[in-house]
Amino acid sequence: MADVSTFEAIRIRIASPEDIRKWSYGEVKKPETINYRTFKPERDGLFCERIFGPVKDWECHCGRYKKVKFKGIICDRCGVEVTRSKVRRERMGHIELAAPVCHIWYLKGVPSPLSLILDISPRPLEKVLYFASYVITHVDRKRINDELDGIRLAAEQEIEAIDRELQETLENLPRQMEERREEELAALHEPNEEGVIPAEQLSPEELEAEQERIRARYERDLEAAREREKRNAEERQQEIRDGLKLLETVEKRQLIPEEQYRTLEKLLDVLSQRLDKDASDWVRAGLGAAAIKDLLREIDLEKLSRELRAEIAQTQGPRRLRAIKRLEIVEAFLKSKARPEWMILDVVPVIPPELRPMVQLDGGRFATSDLNDLYRRIINRNNRLKKIVEIRAPESIVNHEKRLLQEAVDALIDNGRRTRPVVGSNNRPLRSLSDMLKGKEGRFRKNLLGKRVDYSGRSVIVVGPHLKLHQCGLPKEMALELFKPFVMKMLVETQATSNINTAKRMIDRM
Repeated sequence: MADVSTFEAIRIRIASPEDIRKWSYGEVKKPETINYRTFKPERDGLFCERIFGPVKDWECHCGRYKKVKFKGIICDRCGVEVTRSKVRRERMGHIELAAPVCHIWYLKGVPSPLSLILDISPRPLEKVLYFASYVITHVDRKRINDELDGIRLAAEQEIEAIDRELQETLENLPRQMEERREEELAALHEPNEEGVIPAEQLSPEELEAEQERIRARYERDLEAAREREKRNAEERQQEIRDGLKLLETVEKRQLIPEEQYRTLEKLLDVLSQRLDKDASDWVRAGLGAAAIKDLLREIDLEKLSRELRAEIAQTQGPRRLRAIKRLEIVEAFLKSKARPEWMILDVVPVIPPELRPMVQLDGGRFATSDLNDLYRRIINRNNRLKKIVEIRAPESIVNHEKRLLQEAVDALIDNGRRTRPVVGSNNRPLRSLSDMLKGKEGRFRKNLLGKRVDYSGRSVIVVGPHLKLHQCGLPKEMALELFKPFVMKMLVETQATSNINTAKRMIDRM
């Protein structure tokens, strides 16, 4: 365990995925905590002894090595290091995520660092992260402009091809419908499944009426089919036109709804066929934290800093204020030598088990920290996402699972910050990591800060009618307490007392 007296200062900064993996003593792969028959931690679970250290001093999980003489040995049977159990207060684990997720502090903070550095408003950015909207991650504008004449020609050719296809379909429709009508009319004179000929069951007038009804229905069906084919052709042509318009104007970091993205995809497929080139790479878009990470990875902080300084010098009003806020974020990243893409998590740290304990109660029941439930949700959803990706499930199902994983990590970091909080069995919101830190009962105010030290004092503040506005009256006892070390030093220097201890006793008697 680290010696708390050997450091001079503490600096808190954003951690890289590599940092988190370095802190970790192993990956937590299973949501289980302890075995309820043996009461021992489950392997690769949230209380795993192989990762976090032994439950008992100088004893491995399987009991092969016991006592201090085996100190430092790692059991080849259970993989547990023989050491003190107090290491379970400091050893961390980690969860390798099947898909990147956003750290909610950087999304929902005020102001939002993620929003500022990308120059995207928080609400649209949230839509991308929760799979409700696409964001353009790459545009090869030079290639598109170079090929623009060919692109427009290919689009016109495709529209004309749809027209020709429509005319051909409309010409063939009457013949196809007539063939089907004749088949249905002929079926009246043939035995059905029960061996009955329908025409023989009808009078000549009824048969004529039935035949006329069939002919009329097919006339209506023919007209409906014509309208349907025309409508489909018009929609396809309009998609080409809309896609072309979007391709000419689309910009990097632009947000587009799914319908527009599908339209753009179809146009790029058409261009690949017509131009005999791979056009799919001209424009790329994405969903979720993975797309945002791609954008963050491409940011050149030095270049962005210079651009923002120039913008601040040349602009006024709200635009200048936003540029100043953006520059503050960029300079903070440069000063700390951190990267913006670290705001997107590939790996989640798991805090030591002694900081999220599980205690056995009377009657065999267990009381556990809320953090264990929140970690369990992440592991379950992460494992399910891995399986869904392995079986190559449809994109919509994969995206839904990624969104659930994002929400599970949100709940661990700051439960209830974005949506309704995750609640426990008693319908009480689970306490997240943020809840453990913030507020009067949080780690900082309750445990680390606000301790009274010598020399300090407290007194009731009252009005002084005889004091001027710029004056403050201080009771003699309070002044003596606050300046006690100075008074003691003065008493020794003036030889009123022989040493500090007698000076202290003299002041206490006053």
